[in-house]
Amino acid sequence: MSLVDFIKGSYHEFKDKVEWPKWSELQSSTIVVTVATVILALFTFGVDSAFSKAITNVLTLFINLFN
Repeated sequence: MSLVDFIKGSYHEFKDKVEWPKWSELQSSTIVVTVATVILALFTFGVDSAFSKAITNVLTLFINLFN
């Protein structure tokens, strides 16, 4: 199979065989992904902040014990 045949076959498949989403479906999917991303980012920020405070407290405790 040559490169030209591959490109022609790919074009034909994208043009005739792929069912592209409707604009409204695309918008609702984008909103779902955006909301999920924001929630995940806030969760990650919260966990990172909690671990940062915990590590700071543990290190402060060790510093105070050995001084």
